[in-house]
Amino acid sequence: MLRLAVATAAETYDRMQAPLADRGIDVDHIEVSERQFPLSDGGRFGADEFDVGFVYPPRLSEGGVVDALLEIPWVNDRERILLSRHKGEALARLLTADFPVPETVVVSNPVEESTLVNVFERFETPVVVKPNATTRGTGVAKVTDLDSFLGICDYLDLVHDYRATGDRSFIVQEYLPDARDYRVMVVDGKVVGAVERRLPEDALTAGQWKHNVHRGAEANPVTLDGTVQKLAEKTAATLDIPWLGVDLLVTEDRVVVNEVNARPTIDSATKYEEGFWDDVATLIRSTA
Repeated sequence: MLRLAVATAAETYDRMQAPLADRGIDVDHIEVSERQFPLSDGGRFGADEFDVGFVYPPRLSEGGVVDALLEIPWVNDRERILLSRHKGEALARLLTADFPVPETVVVSNPVEESTLVNVFERFETPVVVKPNATTRGTGVAKVTDLDSFLGICDYLDLVHDYRATGDRSFIVQEYLPDARDYRVMVVDGKVVGAVERRLPEDALTAGQWKHNVHRGAEANPVTLDGTVQKLAEKTAATLDIPWLGVDLLVTEDRVVVNEVNARPTIDSATKYEEGFWDDVATLIRSTA
């Protein structure tokens, strides 16, 4: 059997084991963090045990060590993970390829307050402020006034003042209040499923607005309009990322690519089209 290394022990790892075993792929977890790597012992740990890796490890420093010691190809390699993780770069590459994206300003700290005021005044309020390289909605804020915006930027400046911080940028974006929020799964250039992420009514009443599932939103399977589906597939092809979650915001008159995720979690099988696991197995085999 083909041996697949998976650098996560979360839902994706649990859900993929049985379906891929049925397709001749043995899935095993590799410890990447909270452990030691005795490089002076010689040899590659587990190097002969694996043929291919699923997605490059989330901790890039430790991932580089594991990658060197295993010497295996990854379905999504380091470069693809970095491109997806850095929201500003992904949006910039899509914009220059004529993709529709939200109005966005990337701010590289530190900047003068006058620059921040200029950024804020480009938008109608509220505006959305995002750290450039976080997931699951972490650190994302909606701001309605200049003083609050400058206060959030002060906090980001404090974080970025720590010299070991690799990414010292953040993003300011327009807020699309009535947009439908879709996560579209693309495997090797083909849409294999999509969900609409919605907040429960009680959460909306309480003022919650982030649609991340990890923040309590519900993800229900949907069938996409053909134009929307093609946009997701073109996004994955343009960024050259074979395993990709594409986040789309759809209003009455616009469809925009909001973010991409090269480490999307595998959801329950009912949220994917028939043949999903065959497509995943084919992608893994072609990578190996």
